[in-house]
Amino acid sequence: MHGRPITVPSSDAALRFKAKIPHPIPYQGSKRRLAPRILSFFPAHVDRLVEPFAGSAAVSLAVAYHGMADRFVVNDAHEPIADLWREIILRPEELSENYATLWQDQLGRRRQYYDAVRARFNETRSPDLLLYLLARCVKGAVRYNAKGQFNNSPDNRRNGATPRAMRRRIAGASSLLSGRTRVDSSDYTTVVDRCGPSDLIYMDPPYQGVGGVKDSRYAAKFDHGQFRDVLAGLNHRGCMFAVSYDGRTGSKTFGEPLPERLRLIHLEIPAGRSSQDTLTGGDRCTYESLYLSPALAEAISLDRRTAIGYTLA
Repeated sequence: MHGRPITVPSSDAALRFKAKIPHPIPYQGSKRRLAPRILSFFPAHVDRLVEPFAGSAAVSLAVAYHGMADRFVVNDAHEPIADLWREIILRPEELSENYATLWQDQLGRRRQYYDAVRARFNETRSPDLLLYLLARCVKGAVRYNAKGQFNNSPDNRRNGATPRAMRRRIAGASSLLSGRTRVDSSDYTTVVDRCGPSDLIYMDPPYQGVGGVKDSRYAAKFDHGQFRDVLAGLNHRGCMFAVSYDGRTGSKTFGEPLPERLRLIHLEIPAGRSSQDTLTGGDRCTYESLYLSPALAEAISLDRRTAIGYTLA
């Protein structure tokens, strides 16, 4: 069932899917743009969607927007991100006010103010300070130094989302997830151990290019061998899951594919031109891998023999 990956063509109907889904957290690696394609391989409705590596929770927000799940688990091992999601869901107005104050106070002294906020965040880990830093920092990237201090630099070309825009995004996300979402900051293994066949688990773990060393978002390095064993356990329990995992640009691949023994369907989703090609004028497309578990493939009636409308890579 694994074999060569199935490439989702750019003419796929999911590409025409456009929705004004609120995204309050700017985040490097967010699946915001790819969410429509990812959702096209989900069942029409599940009891609960679980994101063990939530980050900006782009897939949870998209699923909630389209009414495809009743309940949600938003988990991120990086505790300040989990705390920020709690504020978004439970105290959206207070968070919006705090962000507006930070945004207004920066005007006329952006660089000095950013450095001061970063220092305060490293002392307090306050969610509103993190939101401001992510709105202003380069590529929306969470980065820490060896001392555990947030150390990404500001993007001095922009002020970050305006208070009005951020308030709208926070209120929208809170409305989608409030009253039906559990927010955790646990190791992903703990989260998936609680899942059963009625759940749909979407996983976007650290890619292998960064997972072999201590990842700046996590307390310890990500063990890809352990991850494969966890997936095997989920298969044994009949759980539905999808995994975003590395990919390729042109003929250059990144990381090792998930093993055949897991019996996963391997899809390739076009993610646009690579950033390097954009800078150099090249036209190579980047593809991200999406793996579907046997239980999920069965739920949506997809296998290699019935993948009508897709071409083999």
